[in-house]
Amino acid sequence: MYWIMFIAVAVLSYIVQASFQKKFQKAAELPLLNGMKGCDVARQMLSDHGIHDVKVVSTDGQLTDNFNPTNKTVNLSEAVYGQCNVAAAAVAAHECGHAVQHARGYIPVKVRSALVPVVSFSSRLIPIVLLAGMLLINVFPQIMWVGIILFALTTLFSFVTLPVEIDASRRALAWLSEKDIIDPSNEDEARGALRAAAYTYVISALSSLATLIYYLSIFSGRRN
Repeated sequence: MYWIMFIAVAVLSYIVQASFQKKFQKAAELPLLNGMKGCDVARQMLSDHGIHDVKVVSTDGQLTDNFNPTNKTVNLSEAVYGQCNVAAAAVAAHECGHAVQHARGYIPVKVRSALVPVVSFSSRLIPIVLLAGMLLINVFPQIMWVGIILFALTTLFSFVTLPVEIDASRRALAWLSEKDIIDPSNEDEARGALRAAAYTYVISALSSLATLIYYLSIFSGRRN
């Protein structure tokens, strides 16, 4: 049953990733008539929300876009920062949506931020603790249980991330439409690209949950 579950998640992950790439590429082929690049969209959205202490910078790589609340930067990949198309506008606005969340004290993002140091610490220990737990499960089952608890924290983090990402996209689309950055003729492409991106987080959360169930089954099976 567990192998079937893992295979199903892997297949879904492939489908979602392929869909995201296809929709992102389609949106990237639609130019913005106002001539705004991704960096321009980001700066205007931040300004319109009264956020003046966050910088918009270019970062290397592809799909490396993110908002860093620690140094207050919206980091846009080269394909977004300097490009003038629907995909670039959607991604830039999405990352600025995270900045707005922090500025407005959005509760799920507060919970997610509180979990970051815990998950970062747990992630370094999980492989060692789980391996030791599986090897010594009949002698010291407590080690395996600690590993499962640590992994459960990462699973919780994955699920807390979902409303954060969905809300950031909602804020982005609402603002893009309100300011006529995108128009009715290309709004569906922007929504489709952001929705497909959100699905990747859903798959990630489901994959983490499937793995957690797998570890629980090992603990239960060997203990019995």
